[in-house]
Amino acid sequence: MDDAKGLKPRQGTSTLDLALRLVEHLSYQTQATSLGAIAKAFSASKATVYRHLHTLTQHGFVRQDPATGHYDIGVKLLVLGEACRRRFDVVRAAHHELMILRDKTGQAVTICALLDREVVVLELIQGLSVIEFGTRPGTRLDLHASAHGKTWLAFGPANLGDELRKQPLKPWTPETHTDVDALMREIEAIRGRGWSTAPDEVITGVNTLAAPVFDHANALVGTIAIVGPTQFIPAHPKPDQVHDVVETAKRISQSLGWRQ
Repeated sequence: MDDAKGLKPRQGTSTLDLALRLVEHLSYQTQATSLGAIAKAFSASKATVYRHLHTLTQHGFVRQDPATGHYDIGVKLLVLGEACRRRFDVVRAAHHELMILRDKTGQAVTICALLDREVVVLELIQGLSVIEFGTRPGTRLDLHASAHGKTWLAFGPANLGDELRKQPLKPWTPETHTDVDALMREIEAIRGRGWSTAPDEVITGVNTLAAPVFDHANALVGTIAIVGPTQFIPAHPKPDQVHDVVETAKRISQSLGWRQ
């Protein structure tokens, strides 16, 4: 499974800064959180945090559980999130095909885009097995350590990988690429065959098989992938898995005006 970069409360001084960070903090919690726990996370007084939460609650960005008094994200965020998602044409164009791909392979399916030069998960559709993946929309993926990222390096902007030589590559597992030259040789191979994998490179025992999605101008606008245990998606994927992912990517590309 491709991994998220964790969210940690940051230092800030402005009232707006704290309010925004409170919303972001609550969005990443798995359940409603008490006022005391929130205040502790931000090293702020309960009174200060309460004032911000009260205002956010009034506007629907936060809700308070009437039984426990704990705070959680509000329905306004869901509404705004869905409105923003509709702006990403690649998600709309891909959804039906991704459902078919999920049903055909039985594996979880993801679609990513490049936002501010980072590969970001736009949607995850869980597979049909008992194993579920915690990758959420908004998760950022490392270019060097994910099948999505390596597909963007192969088919995306020419200078996308320039930053990789400026600092050590993070070794998520013993199998993660940490040698830039070796990584770039793999990128050339990906460019030639049209798909990428990342077996054991982020989490041991998990592999991803990704392919590029192009628009009418032949520009890379997204990447799609199946994600699953290496038991089901081996390091050298089965020919039918490669065919299913690549052909799905082509159909989505064609729906966006791409012509081979």
